[in-house]
Amino acid sequence: MDKQDNQLRRTLGFGSAIAIVIGTIIGSGIFFKQASVLASAENSTLAIAAWIFGGIITLAAGLTIAEIGAQMPYTGGLYVYLEKLYGRTLGFLAGWMQVIVYGPAIIAAVAGFTAILVCNFLGISTTWRIPIALLLIILVGLINFFDNQVGAAFSIITTIGKMIPIFAIIIFGLFWGQNDALNQTIGEVHQTGGNFGVAVLATLFAYDGWILIANLGGEMKNPQKVLPKVIILGITAVLLIYALITIGIFRFIPANLINKLGENTTAYLATKAFGQIGGKLLTLGIIISMLGTLNGKIITFPRIVYAMAKRQDLPFSRQLAYLTPKGKSPVVATISIIALAGMMLTCFDPDRLSDLCVFTIYCFYVLAFFGIFKLRKENPVRPFSTPLYPFVPILAIAGGLFVIVSELLNDPAGVVLFIGIVVVGLPVFAWVRRKNKQVIVQELDEN
Repeated sequence: MDKQDNQLRRTLGFGSAIAIVIGTIIGSGIFFKQASVLASAENSTLAIAAWIFGGIITLAAGLTIAEIGAQMPYTGGLYVYLEKLYGRTLGFLAGWMQVIVYGPAIIAAVAGFTAILVCNFLGISTTWRIPIALLLIILVGLINFFDNQVGAAFSIITTIGKMIPIFAIIIFGLFWGQNDALNQTIGEVHQTGGNFGVAVLATLFAYDGWILIANLGGEMKNPQKVLPKVIILGITAVLLIYALITIGIFRFIPANLINKLGENTTAYLATKAFGQIGGKLLTLGIIISMLGTLNGKIITFPRIVYAMAKRQDLPFSRQLAYLTPKGKSPVVATISIIALAGMMLTCFDPDRLSDLCVFTIYCFYVLAFFGIFKLRKENPVRPFSTPLYPFVPILAIAGGLFVIVSELLNDPAGVVLFIGIVVVGLPVFAWVRRKNKQVIVQELDEN
C-alpha cells in the first residue's frame, strides 16, 4: 500500500470541530453529577460555585493546551505533546494511559450513565444497564467504521439535538421554578469526606473531553488556526450552559429532593416539568445528547491508538495501524478501544469510574501545562499565544494539582489501581522497543 494512501484525511472544518468539542463535553456529567456535586458541597450556593470553578479550571487548561497544540497539529494529541516536550518514554506513558485506562474508562462511564436513562425511558429494571451500555458502545462504534465525516456528521446532529433538552431545562427552571437557587442546604449527606474540593472534582468529569479534539489534529483543515478557536469557544460555551442548567435545576427541584433522587434527578425533572409524554421526549433528547458524547469519545481515542501504532509503540502495531481502504477509518484500533471499554464497564461503577478517569488524565495534563514554559523559550514566534501568560498556565497547573490531591485523599485504593495500570506500560514499552530493534537488525542482515 502506498504510504500516502495509509494516511488520515484532513476533512474536518471549524463547524465539525466545534460540534465535536461541545458534543464530546456535554453529555452524562451535567445530567448525572448534580446530586453528587451537591452532596459534597452540602449547599446549593457552593454547588453552583463548584460548577463555575470547574469551568474556570478547564478554560485555563484549554487556553494553555491551545498554545501547545497549535505548535504540534498532529494526530495523537497529548501523546504527541508529551513526547515532543519530554521524550519518548513519557510520551508513550501518556498514550498508554489514554488507550488502556482513560479512554476505555470514560467511554464505559458515559455508556453506563446513558444506559440508566434508557432503562428509565423504557420502564425496565436497571439490571439491564450493563447489557444496554455494551450495546450502545458497539452501535456507536459501528458508526465510526466509516469515513470520519460520518462520525463528524453524527456529532453535529446530536449536538444540535442536545440543545433542545438543555434549553428546555434552563428556560423552564429559570422562569417556572419556585425555589431560590442559592443558599439551599441539604439535611442528609450520603457520603463521608465530602467537601468543596470533591465537588469540583465531580464537575470536572462533566467538563472533560475538551482535549480530545487535539487527537484529530491530523484530520483537521488548517489546525494551527482552527484548534485554538474550537477549544476556547467550546469550553466557554459549555461553562455558561452548565452554570445555567445547574441554576435552573435548583430553581425547580429543592436541594434535599435532588440529594435523595441522586442519578434520577434529570428523569424526575423531565417528567415533573413536562408531564409523562413531554418527560419521555425530553429524556429521549438527553439520551441523544449522551450518545453524541459517546460518539465523540469513540471518534477520538482510536486516533491515539493509530498514532502510537504508526510509531510502532504498541504490541500488534501493524494491525492497529490498519485503515479501511475507502473511508480511512482505524477500525482495528476502534475495536480494541470498544473491547477495553466493555471490560471496564463490567468491573466498575460509572460514578467511581468517572472520578478515576479525571484523576488519571490530570496527572498528565499537569506535565503538559508545565511544557508551555519550555516552548515559550524555544519558540518566540507562535501561531497562538495563551492570553494573560503566565497567570493562565499557573492557574491550570494549580487546578490540576488540586484535582490530583483531592482524588488521592478521596479514593486512595482506586488511585493506586489506576496508577498501577499506567506503570505496567513501562515494561511493555521496553519490550516493544527491544522487539523493534530486533526487527531492524534482522532486516539489515537480510539486505
